[in-house]
Amino acid sequence: MVQDILEKAAAGERVGVEEGARLYREADLYELGSAANELNRRRNPESAYRATFVVDRNINYTNICYTLCKFCAFYRRPGDTEEGYLRTLEEIFEKIDELTAIGGTQVLMQGGHNPDLGIEYYENLVRAVKQRYPQVHVHSFSASEAVHISKVSRISVREALERLKKAGLNSLPGGGAEILVDRVRNQVSPLKTKTAEYFEVHRTAHEAGLKSTGTMVYGLGETIEERMLHFDGYRRLQDETGGFRAFIPWSFESESTELPMPRRTGSEYLRMMALSRIMLDNVQHLQAGWVTEGPKLSQLALLFGADDFGGILMEENVVSATKSAGLYSGVTKEEAIRLIREAGKAPVQRNTNYEIVRIYSGADLVPADASTVY
Repeated sequence: MVQDILEKAAAGERVGVEEGARLYREADLYELGSAANELNRRRNPESAYRATFVVDRNINYTNICYTLCKFCAFYRRPGDTEEGYLRTLEEIFEKIDELTAIGGTQVLMQGGHNPDLGIEYYENLVRAVKQRYPQVHVHSFSASEAVHISKVSRISVREALERLKKAGLNSLPGGGAEILVDRVRNQVSPLKTKTAEYFEVHRTAHEAGLKSTGTMVYGLGETIEERMLHFDGYRRLQDETGGFRAFIPWSFESESTELPMPRRTGSEYLRMMALSRIMLDNVQHLQAGWVTEGPKLSQLALLFGADDFGGILMEENVVSATKSAGLYSGVTKEEAIRLIREAGKAPVQRNTNYEIVRIYSGADLVPADASTVY
């Protein structure tokens, strides 16, 4: 029975793949959300009255890529001299200057698999950023980028990550996960990292002392069971390493891509958010996603298991490359604060390590023993 599975989750027992699929199909949406909200409050007691967010910036250093994923509208093929680019250090510095000017703490550098860029380029990039902005957390380079760097440079993934860490890399994002089932990956991104490779990169990063995040992009033609297998892969590695700091699910936007798919619904997003909390019983933080879902659903996500609003993502380009009218154009720091307040919670700016940078109030939402409130 569905109620038995929810009670199992409430008791702290692990929900199986088939049980998760049954919850997706049969559980009442509000009961599912209530269960996820309760689990979130147990895992993150402060989420009862607050929601965190990070002020960060996406920087795409290149859009040149030979992997040709069907779901991507961002990449340009090698040799494209009209729309292909490689950012200069000066351009990247200008973008980080704008981030630090508004109190930002995290930079997310990601790009295509450019065949002309080896480990030396990435070392120089990270080193230059850290030397100029030592206060900024470099949360950069997906698992597929790590594999690309190792192949182009003819070194192991471990050596690549260790050299990048030495240069100043602080942590890895979860990008490139999409759906971590090879049946799906072979259909939508046959040249990209396979499931075992993806997890091996993150395992290696964790062993090297680099924390990372996990992600899911659903709506690529996968089954519900395959979504649950995706969750299971993350939590099994988390059992071993404890290296995943957070998880972020969002829906696929297919406009302008080679993979036409129907837009996903808001209720499906909330269902997936709740199941992320229920299935990922050993991952502490769960981020809402406003880019594809919009601000209102992101607010609701804070009641369906998410404890974090995510990043403001200055200059998000990859999903935005679809040019879909259904996407939300952007969230400023001020808007993130407003949206969290409207959801009935106190906005708390954090850094990548989930350490408090600043607490914003404006309502009687923060306990009296909380640190400085602005």
